Amino acid sequence: MVNTEQLYELWLERAVDDPDIKAELLSMKGDEKAIYECFYRELEFGTGGLRGVIGAGSFRMNVYTICRATQGLANYIKGKCKNPSVAIAYDSRIKSDAFSKAAAEVLAGNGIKVYIYPELMPTPMLSFAVRQLKTDAGIVVTASHNPAKYNGYKVYGSDGCQMTDNDATAVFECIEKVDTFDGVTKTAFEKGIADGMICYIGQEMIDNYLDKVASRSVNPEMLKGCDLKVIYTPLNGAGNMPVRKILDKSGILDVTVVPEQEMPDGSFPTIPFPNPEIKQVFEIAIDMAKTLNSDLLLATDPDCDRVGIAVRHAGDYVLMSGNEVGVMLLNYLLEQKGKKETLSKNPIAVKTIVTTPLAALVAQKYNCEIIDVLTGFKYIGEQIGFLEAKGEEERYVFGFEESYGYLAGGYVRDKDAVVSSMLICEMTAFYKKQGKTLIDIMDDLYKEYGYFINSQLSFQFEGSTGMEKMGNIMNRLHESTLRKIGDYEVSVCADYLNSVSTELKSGEKTEITLPKSDVLSYTLKNGASVIVRPSGTEPKLKVYVSSKGETREQAEKLNDVLKDLCTDIIEK
Repeated sequence: MVNTEQLYELWLERAVDDPDIKAELLSMKGDEKAIYECFYRELEFGTGGLRGVIGAGSFRMNVYTICRATQGLANYIKGKCKNPSVAIAYDSRIKSDAFSKAAAEVLAGNGIKVYIYPELMPTPMLSFAVRQLKTDAGIVVTASHNPAKYNGYKVYGSDGCQMTDNDATAVFECIEKVDTFDGVTKTAFEKGIADGMICYIGQEMIDNYLDKVASRSVNPEMLKGCDLKVIYTPLNGAGNMPVRKILDKSGILDVTVVPEQEMPDGSFPTIPFPNPEIKQVFEIAIDMAKTLNSDLLLATDPDCDRVGIAVRHAGDYVLMSGNEVGVMLLNYLLEQKGKKETLSKNPIAVKTIVTTPLAALVAQKYNCEIIDVLTGFKYIGEQIGFLEAKGEEERYVFGFEESYGYLAGGYVRDKDAVVSSMLICEMTAFYKKQGKTLIDIMDDLYKEYGYFINSQLSFQFEGSTGMEKMGNIMNRLHESTLRKIGDYEVSVCADYLNSVSTELKSGEKTEITLPKSDVLSYTLKNGASVIVRPSGTEPKLKVYVSSKGETREQAEKLNDVLKDLCTDIIEK
């Protein structure tokens, strides 16, 4: 049991380097609840790295928790590699630059060569740098789409893919052995630069990355001199430079950037939080679009690995889901590569288990194998690595997840909003020449394959009591198999934590070969499905509901009923 008062007093005495931390510690003196919330546990390092609220304490993101984690990573790397090196990138979040420099100081202090971008860069550009520089690991300081009070720390392996389960567990074990104040070795950042242990990543890396992105175009001629009108918002994040450069490089000249959301700002002043999945991030852009008569709106999250869109259709601007955009991109790439005879033999696409089943039907039409993986793009990157190891990387066509993450090509091993933005523009221009919008194309796909409606419910569990409650709910669901959701019978229950899928009528069990994960999936007899899992990056329980109907109205009605039933199950 953690003695939070003793730990608080230790931090009050020893955490003297950061004036913000010192001031916060002093402000909570005598406040038992505040002290408990900041110190009752340590930030947990998992396959998503670290993520938490910025502030003082062992359960907060600050230079001390960053340095402790980096010392653990350094110990792990030194135990495996000779002459080790690490690449670092960061986004626009509060203290991201300070946290990245602190990580560099720890690595350099441990004799590990550091390559760091001199300014904020997208997460995929870190993955690219790891692969190009052949470093042993990579670090990105970002909290992706979380609210402004959060920051995070993601670690990548030598393949440019975010660390998967075994490596992340090994790093966590190393971190646990590090004393926050006495176990960390550092060298000053300026000294590291002078000694050559810390080097800035140059413009050549950025140019090479943009060339690789440009090479993923299927119909590059489609964008040269096209009349596509685009509004782009980087949501005060890292996408501003690379997205605008790739669109310009591709020939899209009519691009307007939302001025209020253009420059880096970790407070994200115009939106509740910088998530391209929510309508609020498009409000300013839509007002501009109505004046400019724009065709397409793009919004990338702060670390520019995810992109959301809104499309002009029938005089209005319609937001499209990550499932819809992913399915359209998959269809576009397979169809156009097939026509140009550039589609590899035995092509492969990869999606997560919570992503729409419509993708499998589209892939089947083009004789493309679809691989389902656990939630998290690292598992998609891992599949590309498996193909690369067999000399079959060219078979990989596309990977995507419902949360607006897409990747075409294996030049990086994480979702990439830069290439996605380029391909979405290309696809929009291609269909515009046919007199169609992306809404028209999506409707065509629904008519061909059936109407698939996918929705997500999020249940927030803040603080120490919230995390306990979330754990209790998942334990209850694991222990008592749901045979019905409302009046709808469950045909198959898949328990990914126990690696078993059960056909409920016969009792037949099948082993799940994916890594163990705290996920439960319920397939209903009417073809709908429900998946429940805790978020890996936020104190949330997520429920994914998928329904299918012969008409949109039929699918939406079933989806709404299932959402209400799932809410009752979680909140009872």
